[in-house]
Amino acid sequence: MHTTEWELLWRLGLALVLSTVIGLEREWRQKSAGLRTYTLVGLGSALFLLVSEFGFFDELERGKVVLDPSRVAAQIVSGIGFIGGGLIFVRRDSVRGLTTAAGVWLVAAVGMAAGAGLPVLAVASTLAYLVVTTTYPLLARRLPSSEWAPSPLRITYVDGRGVLRETLSRVTAAGFDVSDVSFERDDHDQVTVQVDVRGQEPLTGLVTELGELDGVVSVHAADANADPD
Repeated sequence: MHTTEWELLWRLGLALVLSTVIGLEREWRQKSAGLRTYTLVGLGSALFLLVSEFGFFDELERGKVVLDPSRVAAQIVSGIGFIGGGLIFVRRDSVRGLTTAAGVWLVAAVGMAAGAGLPVLAVASTLAYLVVTTTYPLLARRLPSSEWAPSPLRITYVDGRGVLRETLSRVTAAGFDVSDVSFERDDHDQVTVQVDVRGQEPLTGLVTELGELDGVVSVHAADANADPD
């Protein structure tokens, strides 16, 4: 039985709705790839799969082609890798964009599931995405830190005021061990120092304390800020 384009619109519509839901979550959190990116990736993935599965019936009836939608599905996965790779970047010792890239990868799969006529899997995957992105960060913050894993602490301060000595004193007084220290100096008499600290306590309190020191311009710690992805 030949399936008409109008009968396939619900699949495309489902991909649009679910991709929009995921995109709205990213937009609400003001991440680098938001509503438009996620929606277009999901919608495009569904359309590619629909074209692969239903777009060549005329040629199939003439015996000129053999349909294999799985080949297009594999190409979608490979193609999304290029988009995901462009969202990941390394800044100094930290990697950013991994969660965003994984989200784009997932929304492509959601679009493919909707295009393949698997609405239960598409909806379930969308709900699972929302659970992971909203509850897992809270769970991760509740996990105790490993005393063996260093946490980078970046402090920018005005040179010549003894800030570094006072900073290291405050860090050790708070129960942290210092494993490495590196410096950068700019043209405005400011120094940025990265201190790798080890300890089981969260860095939030220490960041607040260091930020109040005279001469400190800014303090940044990985676990004291929002999810960078």
